[in-house]
Amino acid sequence: MRTIVSRLIRHKSSLSQSRFVSASSGGRYLSTDSNKIDEPFNVEEAETVHVPPPPTEKLLVLGGNGFVGSHVCKEALDRGLSVSSLSRSGRSSLQESWASRVTWHQGNLLSSDLLKDALDGVTSVISCVGGFGSNSYMYKINGTANINAIRAASEKGVKRFVYISAADFGLANYLLRGYYEGKRAAETELLTRFAYGGIILRPGFIYGTRSVGSMKIPLGVFGSPMEMVLQQAKPLNQLPLVGPLFTPPVNVESVAKVAVRAATDAVFPPGIVDVHGIQRYSQQKSR
Repeated sequence: MRTIVSRLIRHKSSLSQSRFVSASSGGRYLSTDSNKIDEPFNVEEAETVHVPPPPTEKLLVLGGNGFVGSHVCKEALDRGLSVSSLSRSGRSSLQESWASRVTWHQGNLLSSDLLKDALDGVTSVISCVGGFGSNSYMYKINGTANINAIRAASEKGVKRFVYISAADFGLANYLLRGYYEGKRAAETELLTRFAYGGIILRPGFIYGTRSVGSMKIPLGVFGSPMEMVLQQAKPLNQLPLVGPLFTPPVNVESVAKVAVRAATDAVFPPGIVDVHGIQRYSQQKSR
């Protein structure tokens, strides 16, 4: 960009006929001569000032080689972002062109030193980290690992942090106690550390084409019809005990789209976005 400061110089002209001017109370003079013809303005170019371009947005995806994380990486690259990923296994095994454009870091979120190195220069983070197992393991991977990431990002001055959490499923919360207790502990930490830049997405069942080795599993075959049906059954969510079981599934591409938008759009509101909010935001045009 160039900023041009111009001075407008107006030449005086001699007119053969007299001109009448009247002074307003504000000190401005208005010409009453209808036959007056103004001479053209001369533009004098001043010194050019070079303005540096805005800094590039750099996104770190935690768990970027997983089902949701890989879609988040691809969506971010499509949006023109610089993308890196940190996960226990490092580089994605997917043989797709977008994977070569991601900077892959191998490390464990339970080790803060590796995490701090991966956060260098990062402006926003999206965490897709989660897992199942014993209650103690689920709390550690869903809670402790994400809490470590949130604290490290806050200390590094990261602007925005998006956490892919999970919707409540009533009785299922008790059966998977460590999973949900870990998720909610991470949510609390995020809203405390990132009061103005923390966004929590709570999808239900996430469907899409999942790659397992060389095999692709099309979860959308039944996920998409279920989403269409349960979208129309929103009042059923309010039923006692069983209501949460009617939470509609959501497409993984919708989750990725909203996550990337939330991580990069400064006017995206902080707080919790439920599955209906994810569906609504995914249908809006990105800024």
